Amino acid sequence: MDTSQHILVVDDDPDIRLLLGDYLRKNGFRATTVPDGASMRKVLAREGADLLVLDIMLRGEDGLSLCRWVRSESNYPVIMLTARGDAVDRIIGLEMGADDYLPKPFNPRELLVRIKSVLRRVDRKSSQATRNDVQQYHFGSWVLDTVSRNLTDANGVVVPLGGAEYRVLIKLLSSQHRVLSRTQLMESGTEREPDPFDRSIDVRISRLRQILGEDAREPKIIKTVYGEGYVLGVDVQIT
Repeated sequence: MDTSQHILVVDDDPDIRLLLGDYLRKNGFRATTVPDGASMRKVLAREGADLLVLDIMLRGEDGLSLCRWVRSESNYPVIMLTARGDAVDRIIGLEMGADDYLPKPFNPRELLVRIKSVLRRVDRKSSQATRNDVQQYHFGSWVLDTVSRNLTDANGVVVPLGGAEYRVLIKLLSSQHRVLSRTQLMESGTEREPDPFDRSIDVRISRLRQILGEDAREPKIIKTVYGEGYVLGVDVQIT
């Protein structure tokens, strides 16, 4: 049985599928390439994946819709491929729960680096959770389990949480009432060199607030400290 990490590429361009499939296999991954969402769902149902590379500009059901579906059903890491690096596509992709993005045209080597980076973060979080046994953060009316990575509301309903949003929330919870700068939070959500002009962390905070049912005008859980960053506004209990 092949135990290599499985990368699922979803792109309707056959040349890109061929290129990425061959390149990933040459670099030690097991790669499956499919042209659309229906094929993607079949592969995930049959064998799952360690990471998805998902093109936004797909015919039929687009990549953003598929990313939303993936995030509602699982915690599979997702890297989005965006046409021309369009800022709107990039922001919406992050809002949908993508872990990273790469504008087209791209160098396969850069994609490989990003894939390895995302997988390292996932492995590191999984190993940390195993070392710490079962650990839960209780904050407000919410519970975050670091082993299952489930976020549960007061009624016991599990709420989908993207990988990047999970990492930012963990950083806030573990820091409790300490103000964290955007740079510190970006370092928890990505291994890119932080860009002081990159506002992606604000997108992730906005998405987290929506998930937590916060009033954007007067948030209680994740507060903005103007000119400094963000801080958790509620007490945290760890079990």
